[in-house]
Amino acid sequence: MRVALPFSLALCTLGLLGLQTPPCPPGEWTRWVPNEAFGFGERLEFDVKYRFITAGTAFFQIAPQPLYRHGRPCYDIRFEVRSVPALDWLYRVRDTYRTVVDVAGLFPYEFEQRLREGNYRRDFTARLDHAACRAYTSDGDFPIPRHVHDIVSAFYYVRTLNLSAMPRDTVIRLQNFYGTKTYDLGVRIHGKQIVTVAAGTFRCVVVEPLVVEGGLFKSEGRILIWLSDDERKIPVKVATKVLIGTIDAELTGYSGLRGPLLAKLR
Repeated sequence: MRVALPFSLALCTLGLLGLQTPPCPPGEWTRWVPNEAFGFGERLEFDVKYRFITAGTAFFQIAPQPLYRHGRPCYDIRFEVRSVPALDWLYRVRDTYRTVVDVAGLFPYEFEQRLREGNYRRDFTARLDHAACRAYTSDGDFPIPRHVHDIVSAFYYVRTLNLSAMPRDTVIRLQNFYGTKTYDLGVRIHGKQIVTVAAGTFRCVVVEPLVVEGGLFKSEGRILIWLSDDERKIPVKVATKVLIGTIDAELTGYSGLRGPLLAKLR
């Protein structure tokens, strides 16, 4: 039985319906997406808590220097979750994700997932060819829609959107490729709150990812994410229900931000 530690814009319990992929359109396959949210060298650190116990740690890290794919600069983004050593005897977690994302277009070229959760093991790799609309993966070759996301690139893409201006109950709709299929993906806007975590007190936009295949954890109930209500839109807190109860991930530190964190009150 898997009980992973929480995280990510794990996006959408709209139901995991595999989509039929449309024909690959001819012509230019690149795009440009404006981004003031993040940049090279950003690091976000979290404590993962179960009740009053710190059960693990997590971080998102963008490498300080670009990689190049197809002659284009890319973000090298990693996400890791680890249970604390004192609890490894109970349930050991060592999960690693990596995505290589086009800087200008914010779509992924490569995705890697390595899960180690108790006795559960899962390794998955994908190379996404957006010109040919094909995914070449450790599970086989599959058609994809152009600019489809993996679960980590979807999280970073959503951070570029103007969430503060979106009315309550707006649902952002994306597409996510994982395993052998492309899935619908959605994030619901729930309004604004002020929350306090170890890193400070922040004005936040509250969003609800609806659980996806290939997400960064499995849950049984709602997932709520508090994103800073400014241009950075960093995740301040994540709350999710899993088999053993409710688990929270709370921001403990950050560095390398693209600009000021105006949503921080103190």
